[in-house]
Amino acid sequence: MIDFDPSEEQQLIAETVKQFAQNEVRPRARDCDEAGKLPAELLQEAHALGLVANAIDERFGGGGARSAVTGALVAEELGWGDLAIALAILSPSLEALPISDLGSDEQKQRWLPALTGQRFRPGSLALTEPHYGADPLRPETRARREGGGYVLDGHKCLVPWIEGGDGCLVSAACDGEARLFRVSRSQAGITATPERYMGIQALPTAELVLSGVQVAEADTLPLAGDALPRLIQRGRVAQGAMAIGVARAAYEIAREYAKERQAFGAPIATKQAIAFKLADMAIEIDAARLLVWEAAWRIDEGLDAQREATLAYRQASRIALEVSDGAVQVLGGHGYTREYLPELCLRNARGFTCFEALSLV
Repeated sequence: MIDFDPSEEQQLIAETVKQFAQNEVRPRARDCDEAGKLPAELLQEAHALGLVANAIDERFGGGGARSAVTGALVAEELGWGDLAIALAILSPSLEALPISDLGSDEQKQRWLPALTGQRFRPGSLALTEPHYGADPLRPETRARREGGGYVLDGHKCLVPWIEGGDGCLVSAACDGEARLFRVSRSQAGITATPERYMGIQALPTAELVLSGVQVAEADTLPLAGDALPRLIQRGRVAQGAMAIGVARAAYEIAREYAKERQAFGAPIATKQAIAFKLADMAIEIDAARLLVWEAAWRIDEGLDAQREATLAYRQASRIALEVSDGAVQVLGGHGYTREYLPELCLRNARGFTCFEALSLV
């Protein structure tokens, strides 16, 4: 039977992250979006909380407490603070979790300590491809065997490219199956072009062109069986949780504004049209959250969660967009200004339909 009550430890973690998001992330959200830049000190402060390291084996500098449900709770609270900053804070998971799940002991010892150490080290995963009908399970990026290693050729987009990172995991098809290859960002044959989007302005992302990139056998992670689908499921749960956080942020701002804004001698929250809209927002947010939690629970139980994770991601993405748009409407003319956060939530929420694997839990 599924228990939807977080454990005492999970409640403590969620409350800690909520306070961090409220005190440190949310106050910086607007400035980071306007400047298109992440504050290094904030990322370091977040890293000190061990949000990614806690899920990694103790032998490699982690806490050994892996849980998709806990990850979803953390992702929601960070997403509530600001989506771009949240994605940056959790970016080490893009390398740490696949390496932890799929790597050899030698690979884990070589790469994980840098991602779980005292200094924040961003991670990167190149999974999405910039063409119609792109399927993360069937990458068009190719890896051919050459000598004692591989040569990569292909095109990737929406790749987190935060300053300070030194590596990136790239998915590519080889001998009829997908694999992950760890490449150095400065490696010959990689061209990284900065991207700019409507939302997540503070998060540096890049479009990668890989041309004859050489990768040693020792830098290859196998993706045999259901390894890649399970990786995608974790990404969809993380994105779904962040979408709930964005929706909740927009809803709460709209609710408080409606309580204070006076029209015809009474708060607009007392008007039926506004009250019903706010009630529908709250219902949809709670329902989508349960879908995310169910998918996360199945992952923790070792069950296939492809259907649940996909439904949760799609529904949460839709709700984030609808609630953010509704919040802009509740604020009226103010909702369209940069003085209030709903317009930022709306711009960020618009991107969830293409944010495949920007975060993992």
